[in-house]
Amino acid sequence: MRAALAPLAAHAGAAIVEIDIDDHPVLEAQFGDRVPVLMQGGVGGRELCHFTLDAQRVREALVLTR
Repeated sequence: MRAALAPLAAHAGAAIVEIDIDDHPVLEAQFGDRVPVLMQGGVGGRELCHFTLDAQRVREALVLTR
């Protein structure tokens, strides 16, 4: 997911912040097996996708934040 997300984020000027869910028991309990997970707006934000990148949904989310 990281490799597929990088060009979309770069094009939109968006930052990517990676969090290792295994280091955070609360997040591990919340997301379980749905990793990797992509959140817009950080941990408390909106889940955009998990397992694989939903490029269309990410593009739409990036447009809405401009």
